[in-house]
Amino acid sequence: MSKTDPQLRSAPVISRRAWQALIVLLAGMFMALLDTTIVNVALPTIRTSLDASEATLSWIISGYALAFGLALIPAGRIGDRIGHKWVFFTGLALFTAASLACGLAQNDLQLIVARVVQGLAGGIFVPAVTAVIQLMFPPRARGKAFAILGSVIGVSTALGPIVGGLIIQAFGDENGWRLVFWVNLPIGVVALIAAARLLPSRAEASVAGGGTPGAAAPARVALDWVGLLLVSAGLVALLVPLIEGEDQSWPWWTFVSLASAVVLIVLFAVWEVAYARRGLSPIVPPRLFSHPAFTGGVILALVYFAAFTSIFFTISILWQAGLGHTALESGIVSIPFAIGSIIGASQSHRLAELLGRTILVIGVALVTVGLIWIWLVLLVTPVGDLTNWHLLAPLLIAGLGSGCFIAPNVQFIVATVHRTEAGAASAVVGVMQRVGSAIGIAVIGSVLFGTLTVSGPGPDALATAFTASATNAMAVSAAFSVIALVLVFALPKRVAAAF
Repeated sequence: MSKTDPQLRSAPVISRRAWQALIVLLAGMFMALLDTTIVNVALPTIRTSLDASEATLSWIISGYALAFGLALIPAGRIGDRIGHKWVFFTGLALFTAASLACGLAQNDLQLIVARVVQGLAGGIFVPAVTAVIQLMFPPRARGKAFAILGSVIGVSTALGPIVGGLIIQAFGDENGWRLVFWVNLPIGVVALIAAARLLPSRAEASVAGGGTPGAAAPARVALDWVGLLLVSAGLVALLVPLIEGEDQSWPWWTFVSLASAVVLIVLFAVWEVAYARRGLSPIVPPRLFSHPAFTGGVILALVYFAAFTSIFFTISILWQAGLGHTALESGIVSIPFAIGSIIGASQSHRLAELLGRTILVIGVALVTVGLIWIWLVLLVTPVGDLTNWHLLAPLLIAGLGSGCFIAPNVQFIVATVHRTEAGAASAVVGVMQRVGSAIGIAVIGSVLFGTLTVSGPGPDALATAFTASATNAMAVSAAFSVIALVLVFALPKRVAAAF
């Protein structure tokens, strides 16, 4: 082939520094997503070590997810203003410091606060990952960079329970759960040093991504702080009674809080409409919801993640607190789901091109079948006979479905709106996924611990009680999945432009 071949002339040239910068970004994403799953297997040991309440266990997961989601949109906007490099650096530094604080916590309140800060920090730096890739790589090389990112997302999520189990097994319950958080420290410190040296400034990224040196920066858009305050207050008012209500026998203030949540969310919607009419940029553009399919897709994201993230919360509590297994044994239970998820995700792009929306239908259907199967296993298997082998097939099926769904679902939801609204739509979907995770854990935790009744002394009574309550919790997760299956049909059949 000659040197003047058009394909050679048009091939993008990516610098070594760009690929090194990508590794830094991937390290940050790895940390943020590892922490969404690694903590699950540590929950029972945290409960014992800190004498923590059942509500604390829900807060450790829900608080992280909610803070993460609420930070995504403002962090992205601030990055557009001042450059994503230092937003990434600041968020990663705060995440690393919060990880240290989580491991040093001496009581459940300290751990909850540190965990919420950790989630907030993750929400600060994660938008910068995709933004810098978008800016740093020219269009023809961007697909490869995002494919690598997708693989890291799948692997980090899958590794979490196994890594957590191994750490606790090696260092014991008291020190092991603290090291589950401290595993972030060496990664974070190295990534921070590398980020300062390797991540490009706004001008450098613009040139690398095909922009013009000296090009004007994006127009500054006022951040909707009132809208952010209203939606944050509304979601906190919703989550607090869902998490604390059962633990405190539903006192009067829980109902006041739920009513306040409704009022605050309505006020948020009214404010966003008024803010948009003034020609400003609201956090959640109301025009997006003029598309009924987008509204259905957003509810789908919330409901699916409520079902998906609650699975291993239930199984981890049952396996360790109920059945007396170790954290490592609890982590091993999740391996079939992790394998299925990686396989499904690796094929989801090709299958989405071939099958369109049908791949999402298949994905959620497999998850639904898997969850119903797990529910039936817990319902009919004698407590003394229950092993991880009983869950191998349904978890593998659910993992395959989850992998097929999670990767392409955002494109299908975003495709329901005009291309000029794609960025705002994608941000809203990301937030709703995290909010769904938070609500799902809150609801499942309330069901799991609210129906837990130990009828007598001894491990057999404890195992029976936890299995019964886990069965109830899994039924709720399966119900969420069934609702998600119905909502999939709100999405367009094909989105050729998205792939």
